[in-house]
Amino acid sequence: MKVGFIGLGTMGSSIALNAIKGQQSLTVFDINRRSAAPHEELGATWADTPRQVAEQSDVVFSSLPGPPEVEAVTLGEGGLLEGMSAGKVYFDLSTNSPTTIRRIHAEFAKKGAHVLDAPVSGGPDGAKSGKMAIWVGGDKEIYDANVKVLHSMSDAPFYVGPIGAGAVAKLVHNCSGYILQTALAETFSMGVKAGVDPEGLWTALRKGALGRRRVFDTMARQFLPGRFDPPDFALKLARKDVNLACEVGREYEVPMRLANMTLMEMTEAMNRGWEGRDSRCAMLLQTERAGVEISITEAKIKEIMDKD
Repeated sequence: MKVGFIGLGTMGSSIALNAIKGQQSLTVFDINRRSAAPHEELGATWADTPRQVAEQSDVVFSSLPGPPEVEAVTLGEGGLLEGMSAGKVYFDLSTNSPTTIRRIHAEFAKKGAHVLDAPVSGGPDGAKSGKMAIWVGGDKEIYDANVKVLHSMSDAPFYVGPIGAGAVAKLVHNCSGYILQTALAETFSMGVKAGVDPEGLWTALRKGALGRRRVFDTMARQFLPGRFDPPDFALKLARKDVNLACEVGREYEVPMRLANMTLMEMTEAMNRGWEGRDSRCAMLLQTERAGVEISITEAKIKEIMDKD
């Protein structure tokens, strides 16, 4: 199979090198001609435009900064679309807008070409080692037909759903991480200013319930199956803990924006009469506002977690 790769930056360069090492025949393009030197040394062919990459490849990958760059490479002058023909496949590994990738998908479909969004998660180290996730959205049959190529780049390609689903999964993941990052900065600074040594505090936190679990696994027991009764830890007790933390913040003059927002959510849930339910029931306020119902059977949750 002839593979094209566009975007040889921090992530793309390593991913493309892994594809070559996985015995893929590679044609590459980047706005910086010199970035392709290590790939050409291993046998990759240089193309002068994205269009040429498409013309010389069966399947094309791109790893680009964001939606404007992806749109320019795919739909712009000399772009991929001009070189695509029926049956050819394009995977976008960038963190992209679901709306953008769906629009690109529609344009490529007019020529009988296939588009799948396939953002990655693993950072520069994961891109180098191949230990990273690739979350794919698009036609399942096209995914299955190309999964061997994906495995040359990643140890964990995963089909998420229809076009745009991979991009949405990546945004949920990254946004969750940065919100958590902000929350940790808030609570950790409170702890240090309240007199606890940073090393001791961090070591202690790693030994706690949250520190011992994967972040997203915490959703499995209550939130995803919608099982808030009987409680593992009652809302009224959880609210008490957050309120105490906010009091310490006020005492030591530490801004606690996210903690106070969380306290407000818990208070609203308490006012619904949910004080005796599991503390995670406060999460229902957000799903209610969003107008979505979230439910996964406990059997399916177990099946997913048992695969790890």
